[in-house]
Amino acid sequence: MVRPLRPEDIGGLLRLLNWMDADPSRRVLAPEARDEAELRWTVDGGQVLEQGGEIVGYVAAYPFRQGGALEGPLWRAGSAAPLLEYADREADKHGWHTLYAFPHESNQRLREELAAAGYAPLHTSYFFVTPPRDLSYPPPAGVEIRLVENLDPDVYCELYRASEDAWSLRLAWTPLELIEHFSRPDVHLFYAYSEGEPVGLVELETGPEAAEVAYLGVAPPVRGRGIGRALLARAAEFAFDQGAPRLRVRAHDHEKEAIALYRRLGFNLEDAVLTYAKELG
Repeated sequence: MVRPLRPEDIGGLLRLLNWMDADPSRRVLAPEARDEAELRWTVDGGQVLEQGGEIVGYVAAYPFRQGGALEGPLWRAGSAAPLLEYADREADKHGWHTLYAFPHESNQRLREELAAAGYAPLHTSYFFVTPPRDLSYPPPAGVEIRLVENLDPDVYCELYRASEDAWSLRLAWTPLELIEHFSRPDVHLFYAYSEGEPVGLVELETGPEAAEVAYLGVAPPVRGRGIGRALLARAAEFAFDQGAPRLRVRAHDHEKEAIALYRRLGFNLEDAVLTYAKELG
């Protein structure tokens, strides 16, 4: 039976999440909390699959881009179809045109269920990590890298639009949303300037377990000069100076040069997550 998550289900959901963590082939985007009290405060809505009084499945749907994103589906046995059918109903209720799911690359069981339900793979995101170490690399002559302390949304959007090849997510944000995001104490933005004009950027998010490069981009006319490499070096220096125990970077499967760079610099592959999408009527 699929039904709404209740407060008394939190212990069962936590056991389900721990079961998922035990094997990479079960992994999918899911709540991060692994403590009952924290999980109670961070899980908002969602549905559980109950069998014999036990929580054996979970899914939740949240707004994402112009559609919805799934946490899960995560389930122990049988089929994920009832959980995915719930997601379809949520999409219809909210008027979402697309649903996204994010299984681990090795989660073949879920990938097959998603395909059967009409989802198609879009791309794979690879996550690489490194412990603190010297990644210094000087910017090329005439290029300066500086921390952005007072964001101008128009400048940011122009640079993001110029340097981004595939995604336009940030361009849908309002100026206030951009200012609020980059005013957070855990978010840090650096620009690379050439002749006084911004030509590249790196966004760094810091936390107790890791610092993560959320975005790294360079405008096409100045690529191939080492600006991206220098931006990465500046982000790493800042992260490790702040005490980050490791630095995480990401690259999509079409970003062959970035993947090659991370491997060449000694980053270790930590994770590979697929993005699936289902277009709705």
